[in-house]
Amino acid sequence: MGLRVTGGELGGRRLRAPRSGLRPTSDRVREALFARLGDLAGAAVLDLYAGTGALGIEALSRGAGSLVCVERSRKVAAVITANLEALALRSVSRVVVDDARDALRRLGRGGARFDLVLLDPPYAAGEGPAALRALVEAAVLAPGAVVVLERGKSHPVAEIVGLECLDERTYGDTVIARFVASSGSCNACEDERGGGCAG
Repeated sequence: MGLRVTGGELGGRRLRAPRSGLRPTSDRVREALFARLGDLAGAAVLDLYAGTGALGIEALSRGAGSLVCVERSRKVAAVITANLEALALRSVSRVVVDDARDALRRLGRGGARFDLVLLDPPYAAGEGPAALRALVEAAVLAPGAVVVLERGKSHPVAEIVGLECLDERTYGDTVIARFVASSGSCNACEDERGGGCAG
């Protein structure tokens, strides 16, 4: 599968991907997503369910200051490490081999705080909302942090206390939802028929 960095200093560089078993975010969706995220200068980024690491690498290419990738498969994590090394990004990144929710608990206990969190969990029902709740519970979100969730159209997300839904965009069968860390929540996410979170 041909993956590339879509913008920033590393725009056009190719990324490795495991032969099978993953569903990397397409170049088109990544390009659209990061166009909406705006200035990432110096941001601390967490790429949860990192897969190839493409989302996190895209953030570094566009100015983010640091990256933590979490991936539970050692074989897949080795691919992320290879991508980071090939792009000379190892000094500003690290790869954590662990279950996403266990990793969040450890990161939280260690005092880690992130300005941007990118989540591309399996589309199976329940994984996305559970990961969002775990993010809030682990207290790893910096004030005003932005959280981006990639999910399937058939797996809507109900409100999550501590996260406010900014908007949602649909690309084929993929929905990209953006949240911001806050004391409020978003009811509109619960019902896609109402148009989701228009922001």
